Amino acid sequence: MTNPKYDGLFKPFTFSNGIQLDNRIILAPMTNYSSNEDGTVSDSEVNYYIRRSKGVSMVITACTYVSANGKGFSGEFAGHTDEMIPSLKRLATAIKEQGAKAVLQIFHGGCMCPPDLVPNGDVVSASAVPAEQEGSPTPRELTDSEIESIIHDFGETTRRAIEAGFDGVEIHGANGYLIQQFFSPHSNHREDRWGGSLEKRLTFPLAVVNEVKKVVDTHAKDPFLVGYRFSPEEPETPGITMKDTLALVDALTNENLDYLHVSVLDFWSKPRRGVEDTRSRIEIIQERIGDRVPVIGVGSIYTADDALKAFETGIPLLAIGRELIIDPDWVQKIKEGRENEIITKLNRDDQEKLVIPDPLWQAIMNTPGWFPIED
Repeated sequence: MTNPKYDGLFKPFTFSNGIQLDNRIILAPMTNYSSNEDGTVSDSEVNYYIRRSKGVSMVITACTYVSANGKGFSGEFAGHTDEMIPSLKRLATAIKEQGAKAVLQIFHGGCMCPPDLVPNGDVVSASAVPAEQEGSPTPRELTDSEIESIIHDFGETTRRAIEAGFDGVEIHGANGYLIQQFFSPHSNHREDRWGGSLEKRLTFPLAVVNEVKKVVDTHAKDPFLVGYRFSPEEPETPGITMKDTLALVDALTNENLDYLHVSVLDFWSKPRRGVEDTRSRIEIIQERIGDRVPVIGVGSIYTADDALKAFETGIPLLAIGRELIIDPDWVQKIKEGRENEIITKLNRDDQEKLVIPDPLWQAIMNTPGWFPIED
């Protein structure tokens, strides 16, 4: 029996296009570095998703790249050619068989792509501005026709997601990847139609949204979700401020998207600059657009009470990432009134039990501070 105070987490939710979720908890998109060399989804990856798709109402996959020069990680599964449709279908089917909706996250890494993962080491971006991480290559500025081609690629990968049986796509405009590189005054120094003013820096993100929606209108026979993920601020100067982000979410809200998904490490993180407001970024965003488009919140939610506190802000949907790697039975435990049995720290001996692929496990163990780990 669910403790009545958590009943709200298990209320169904219906998107404006009619797609219904069984509850308010979503598996957040997380890179797992575990695909096959040829870009197909691996057995270990499929099993990892199966293990985490049973309690949540929707799974947003790790990102897939839409262009050959958009691969951002080793072991990232591909979505840029029709040859990948059977691989994508395998992933969608595995998730949906557990009862969850399956959403494919689509992206291009831009200047964040390692040169050894893209053809001829030709790393591209909005402008020839390297990422601020040490050793980052200086990317080549994309030409107008190349930009148009990448926009088309986002549409083509959306078509593949439809053919593979996904319930939706999430456009990855967050975490410093190509779509964000176009929106950011740090990485976009262009003076053509793709850059300059804030309005012009919105051109590429909105063009991607419009292309994806056009493809959905043409190819999807059933309701199909289109969401958009964004990072509210950048540490760089100049960079995206909270003020810029409010302009972005206002523009996106006018595009009739099914949801907007905030990317933050902590649900309660506060703005750095751009607004005089001491509330969390998610609360500010929810107040700004929440009555017009559903907002998915996220960030360092480990216990049932963490989730409850987040929902009390009025946010309708919550994505859980690291905690569902630590405890894949999180949702079921709350539903069955066993929330006191939730595990919130990763045990070093539990890789097999938790069905975590080797590359992801190694990344977690070698990145201090990313996950809470039991000593």
